[in-house]
Amino acid sequence: MAAHTSIFLKISFPGTEPSLFNALIRNRRSFFRFSRIFVVSSHTNQKILKPNRRSRFGQPISPYDSDSDADDADSFENEEEENDDVLTSDDESRDVRVSDHNRQRQKFQNAAHIRRAGHHHSERGSGAKLGHQRQTSEITQDCREKEAKGSLAKDRFSHLAEELDLDERWFPLLDYLGTFGFKDSHFIQMYERHMPSLQINKSSAQERLEFLLSVGVKHKDIRKIILRQPQILEYTVENNLKSHVTFLASLGIPDSRIGHIITATPSLFSYSVENSLKPTVTYLLEEVGIEKNDLAKVVQLSPQILVQRIETSWTARYNFLTRELGAPRDSIVKMVRKHPQLLHYSIEDGLLPRINFLRSIGMRNSEIVKVLTSMTQVFSLSLEGNLKPKYMYLVNELGNEVRSLTKYPTYLSLSLDQRIRPRHRFLVSLKRAPKGPFPLSSLVPTDECFCQQWAGTSLDKYLDFRQRLLLKELARKYERR
Repeated sequence: MAAHTSIFLKISFPGTEPSLFNALIRNRRSFFRFSRIFVVSSHTNQKILKPNRRSRFGQPISPYDSDSDADDADSFENEEEENDDVLTSDDESRDVRVSDHNRQRQKFQNAAHIRRAGHHHSERGSGAKLGHQRQTSEITQDCREKEAKGSLAKDRFSHLAEELDLDERWFPLLDYLGTFGFKDSHFIQMYERHMPSLQINKSSAQERLEFLLSVGVKHKDIRKIILRQPQILEYTVENNLKSHVTFLASLGIPDSRIGHIITATPSLFSYSVENSLKPTVTYLLEEVGIEKNDLAKVVQLSPQILVQRIETSWTARYNFLTRELGAPRDSIVKMVRKHPQLLHYSIEDGLLPRINFLRSIGMRNSEIVKVLTSMTQVFSLSLEGNLKPKYMYLVNELGNEVRSLTKYPTYLSLSLDQRIRPRHRFLVSLKRAPKGPFPLSSLVPTDECFCQQWAGTSLDKYLDFRQRLLLKELARKYERR
């Protein structure tokens, strides 16, 4: 090993008294402030030396000792001497002791600061650890809840899985649909009607149903929509649902009615907007003759008109009404505009029986056309439960002839129990009913107008009379049973 030569030099500052120097010797901290120990080593093995030595100014220096190194050391020493205030008097000696005391106190303060910083860091570390533990606990709790929920779903649908050979991967979807009131019988119905609809990912189904809810479909109607059109669970929002809703809005249908149309006709989403729905609208405007301003109203009254074979249904009913009643085209167009459901009704089971009833009570074809053009919903009324009882009351109780219906066709659309009979009986009880045929015009206005113009009494009195009359009629019907 290379020989080392070490030389220890103690350098005392000039002007320092012996007594003070001895005191500084006893105080190690002060001693090292006023004295310096330099170790000068000479190396004979250059491998031991650090080859990357640099000066304190960042300049690379030789790994071997040189005079410049000694000069640097002297320079560094001189700088320290210039920076240190050398004390040479008794007062200065007292200042040294005071300064030493201050340094001791500063040491304790620094140590206390370090302890406080360490404590603070420990608290932050503990807080982070506690937060991590809390987060881990929440994740664990979520996992447990999911596992428990999955276990419940498995228990609930296990017998259904055996019956329909369902995969457990479908259970989350079934569990989600259960929030809309689906029961096992409904799942069986969906399976039999369109089995792939039960193989949809829960998150995808949730996204689609939430979109329907956002455009106005009511929560209670979701089940009805899916049971009628289970394929709706397969239709994507971006490529299907949104485009159809945009189409409905383009027809002038208000946002508040979009959900109603979807509920009434969920099969709408299975028809192409470009290849089916738009051509249907074009046919209604150009061939049937519906005005563009009336189009939104027609669709709202009968959303099914968009998904039916409009050309076939229109042509068949137009030809029937023209042939059977001699109805002009304008009258038939008015019928469709007021009651577009006309295009859905069966000719043999719907239109013809009601036309024959009006004929049977003495109406001519021209009168029938006038009544149907003004009150087309007559085609939707039950013969036995509605039209016949109203006619019998018109003739037997009100003393009117059938011809009066051509002047007041609205009579056929009014409720016998809620409007016709109560008003007639009320005026009779007040002895305000005119002699002869009862004026059908008294049945048209609102209850408030009726009381002011015809009864000359308060609305509350009339409503009380009507309520008691309804209870009597209800009791009478119950006794007949």
